[in-house]
Amino acid sequence: MIATGFDAELDELRAIQTNCDGFLLDLEVREKARTGIANLRVQFNKVHGFFIEVTQGQVDKVPDDYRRRQTLKNAERFITPELKAFEDKALSAQERALAREKWLFDQVLDQLQPFVPALTQLARALATLDALCALTERALTLDWNAPQFVKEPCLDISQGRHPVVQARLAELSSGAFIANDTRMGPKQRMQIITGPNMGGKSTYMRQIAVIVLLASMGSYVPAQACRLGPIDAIHTRIGAADDLANAQSTFMLEMLEGAQILHAATPNSLVLMDEIGRGTSTFDGLALASAIATQLHDKTQAYTLFATHYFELTEFPATHHAAINVHVSAVESGRDIVFLHEIQSGPASKSYGIQVARLAGMPAAVVNHARHTLEALEAQASESNAQVDLFAAPHATETIAASAVDTALAAINPDGLSPREALDALYQLKALAGKG
Repeated sequence: MIATGFDAELDELRAIQTNCDGFLLDLEVREKARTGIANLRVQFNKVHGFFIEVTQGQVDKVPDDYRRRQTLKNAERFITPELKAFEDKALSAQERALAREKWLFDQVLDQLQPFVPALTQLARALATLDALCALTERALTLDWNAPQFVKEPCLDISQGRHPVVQARLAELSSGAFIANDTRMGPKQRMQIITGPNMGGKSTYMRQIAVIVLLASMGSYVPAQACRLGPIDAIHTRIGAADDLANAQSTFMLEMLEGAQILHAATPNSLVLMDEIGRGTSTFDGLALASAIATQLHDKTQAYTLFATHYFELTEFPATHHAAINVHVSAVESGRDIVFLHEIQSGPASKSYGIQVARLAGMPAAVVNHARHTLEALEAQASESNAQVDLFAAPHATETIAASAVDTALAAINPDGLSPREALDALYQLKALAGKG
């Protein structure tokens, strides 16, 4: 903690530890010259400390000031007043240095106490300046622009970009980042986003969140232009994770996060829903996704980016005035697929899941099997004309019937009924249920 040169006593104690080997070598040279014992050694071990070792054949040459410390089979070990003084100093130097350093540190802290408020304020100012300088450097280097804040509700982005993905593409030299526009306001508060896996749906959604977040913290943004109305929060349901240690599956976490969003979001919130409902069966997931979309559109009325592979949800804007369909574009070349990463209006024509599996390196037999199965399923689906209105509210008669049955059940006391009365109650409940 204490730098060299701050305290002379501490420097001396440190020097003893550092220069110990040098002192012993110097003492050995001097003692050999003084005694004429050529094989004399000055050594150290943790048990006996410092000592001068002389072989048995040279013991008669030992000076009077040598004091015997240990006798070995072939040698004698001695110590001198000079070596004893150095030993006392060296063995205690480390402990004394630590004690001295702690004492000095406490003194420094005591001296700094009157300046703590000013130092804290200075540290905060430097931290703020550091953040602002970093954002300024990024804005200049990456061609970011100043956002415009307005009072009316809107989320208007021209040529928005995801700064991390753009930088990564530049590193890999795999092409330029495709910028996209986003237009949302009172009449367009929800985008139903469809398109192929790997097409760029998640990147498009996240770049909007990043732009809104950067603007809200006072930064320039990676876009050609940006107009923002009041935004109070960003809520996201993105990715697949679990918490098995707490008995929460992937789907459970998906529903927990979805529930939190529906409870917390407001008309001034930005909501990102990426593939909600995919953790359960197709019909369950589709039913939940349609219900969540309806709640966000009708009740919450937040700015919502709703990415999905349920093509049935592309019918949503037909009955919900503030929702529109957009898709990430892709083109097929034979059995290959080329991702254009461009957001276009309208729903996607297909999902391209099998093509993406092929790109990922799935065995050809698996891809061909999947392709034939898909063709069979599509043919089977085309033979059925049955349509389900996913966005219709539950029938009122169902609610009324259920309410009447519940009321009748609540009025029954099974322990107080005779067999005949119990049979009559059963017929009454059956009649009430039949009215639905």
